[in-house]
Amino acid sequence: MMIRYKNISGKSGVIQYQAGSDYILVKFINDAIYRYTYASAGKQVIEKMKQLAKQGKGLSTYISQFVKDNFENA
Repeated sequence: MMIRYKNISGKSGVIQYQAGSDYILVKFINDAIYRYTYASAGKQVIEKMKQLAKQGKGLSTYISQFVKDNFENA
């Protein structure tokens, strides 16, 4: 079940997420859903993404600056 992203800044492209043990699914405002995994992006990156998702701030920026296209098909 996806969780609504808090979007504290009010400017995020992320609207929902779902975190698992070794992945995070991210849904963007264009309805695209991307699956980022330990295998595709690395453990430290995924854990940072989970942390930002819970905080509700900085996830979209982090993805665009550091994660980029390191996703799998959702």
